[in-house]
Amino acid sequence: MAGDDEKRSVFGDQAGSVELLWGGRERPGRGPKPALSLERITRTALALADAGGLGAVSMQRIAAELDFSKMSLYRYVPGKTELVALMIDMAMGEPPPDTPGPAGAGQWRVVLRAWAQALTEVYERHSWLLGAAVGPRVMGPNELGWTERAVAALADTGLSGGEQFDAVVVVSGHVRALAQVSASMGLGSARAKEPEQVMSAALNELLAGRTDRFPAIAAAVAATEADVTARDQAGEFGLERILDGLEAYMGRASSMSRDRPM
Repeated sequence: MAGDDEKRSVFGDQAGSVELLWGGRERPGRGPKPALSLERITRTALALADAGGLGAVSMQRIAAELDFSKMSLYRYVPGKTELVALMIDMAMGEPPPDTPGPAGAGQWRVVLRAWAQALTEVYERHSWLLGAAVGPRVMGPNELGWTERAVAALADTGLSGGEQFDAVVVVSGHVRALAQVSASMGLGSARAKEPEQVMSAALNELLAGRTDRFPAIAAAVAATEADVTARDQAGEFGLERILDGLEAYMGRASSMSRDRPM
């Protein structure tokens, strides 16, 4: 009994999302065998969001797509909050598989690099996630599985539990920031995959006749355009510097541990 009270106090009004994501509720308890399912409803909502953003998703629209009444959907999912929770977890999908690489100290970098690339691809497929997966909410099994995969990669690095979580937050934050830039430069378009080229073009237009006021930016943009290999590397460059920083920190922590008197 005490455990139930504690659970309610933790999740509060999000208990419905917990039940749908983790409780395995699939169909109403009464009446004949249903023709709908949570998976079908969620997939329909997901398709609507992918095509028109989260604003295109409504219970009425989903009902119309499925050729059911709006009220019939509420037998499966209480409302849009719970539906969005299901959509997020379905959009995330299974975490990337274990990445083969060199055994030993460098394997965590291989795993996190592949993890970040896979997360980037999720945001490219479902850009509405950038606005949906924010704020207090319940994480589903797929999303938590992504965190598990990244944290597990850091398990034997010498980082504390809190540092492992912090490292994953930093990496995912970098991926998310780049995805937001890409989305803002052309949601769903080809140019969204080349944010630096779009940004350089925009800066050149703004800097026309004003390079004396912003000389450092003008010089950096000119140098980037002259060096083809330096274009569109913000994601990889930032990720590698984050991993470099983590590796340096691990080395310092290991050295301090060895030097500590027994």
